[in-house]
Amino acid sequence: MTLASDQNINPEKLSATARRMLELRDEVLSEWMKRVRNSIKEAEHLPNPIIINTFPALYDNLAEAITPDYPRATGNEGTTVAAEHGGERARLTSYNAHSVIAEYQQLRWTIFDVLKMNDVRLNDREIYIINASIDGSIREAVNAFALTQAALQERFVATLAHDLRNPLSNAHLAAQLIKSTSDLNKIKEFAEGIMNNLSRMDGMIRDLLDSIKFHMGEQLHLRLKEFDIQEVMKEVLDSFTAIHGARFRLIGTSITGWWDREAIKRAVENIIGNAVKYGSADTPVRIKIASQNERMLLSVHNEGEFIPPEQIESIFQIFGRAEAAKKGNKEGWGIGLPYVRSVAETHGGSVAVDSSPYRGTTFTIDIPVDARPYQGALQPSRKPE
Repeated sequence: MTLASDQNINPEKLSATARRMLELRDEVLSEWMKRVRNSIKEAEHLPNPIIINTFPALYDNLAEAITPDYPRATGNEGTTVAAEHGGERARLTSYNAHSVIAEYQQLRWTIFDVLKMNDVRLNDREIYIINASIDGSIREAVNAFALTQAALQERFVATLAHDLRNPLSNAHLAAQLIKSTSDLNKIKEFAEGIMNNLSRMDGMIRDLLDSIKFHMGEQLHLRLKEFDIQEVMKEVLDSFTAIHGARFRLIGTSITGWWDREAIKRAVENIIGNAVKYGSADTPVRIKIASQNERMLLSVHNEGEFIPPEQIESIFQIFGRAEAAKKGNKEGWGIGLPYVRSVAETHGGSVAVDSSPYRGTTFTIDIPVDARPYQGALQPSRKPE
């Protein structure tokens, strides 16, 4: 089974070199993690599920891309795995842009070194595709990293302004009331109100400034418990099958993890619902569950009209819908997918999209198997009202 972002379930279609790459995936990524920890200070103490992130999907995408005639020009073409990686690095780590670039550079040389040590010879075309894929991934990851950091800073300023508004308004009102009365008892009462509100504002400012990771980003309130994802999938698919018939195919084994059961269930219902709504009615919807490096990858694939690259990010924005949905007069892609992203991010992970006219569309929820350590993850996506 490959971990490619297009949910490729038939690695036999790949070239011999690509299949050999897949066999060496664990060796490559293990060596890569060792090099990253030794060379990037910010990565030294990161837990494995966070440091590995979306790199298994990118690696398997590279295997697809070097295969002649496979409908993937580069490992980063038509997928958001690199952008999601950059966003996660901004939210969950102390990385800077140089750190993001360095770990992709380490991946490049680790791939070449491990393949060479295992007598896998790459031709000029394959070397070019791997280099082009990693260079493209660097650009996308760094851009997402910068945008996420900017959004977090904006969120910090917006939260500060929003939370200070009430005590400031209260203090202003008390000052106006002092001007309109000569009752000393009332003046004392209003003055105490001003002092209390000013003290409240001072404490809020100090707390916000001391919170270097800006923990004021809104998150879902998760109720984490241990359960088997297969149990949730059975409930969801039984419901969808009763309505839409036997067009759903589940691939994968049981994975027991610590997540919010209801949130995960609703997120899965959203992406399966989108697959039904926007996929070709006469083709199956595939749901694949895989576990890799202490992360769970739950993906939903459908055939049908693809999402153009320039529209992908808009479907994750509140009330943002892809043009296909708008033109097709279908409800959806308004709040469902932003919710899915929020669920994934709050669990310490992300949701990625892979879409092309030739590969269909795949949404992948990629989260740690144990989400308990990552509840402080920042979310820049929403602002206070």
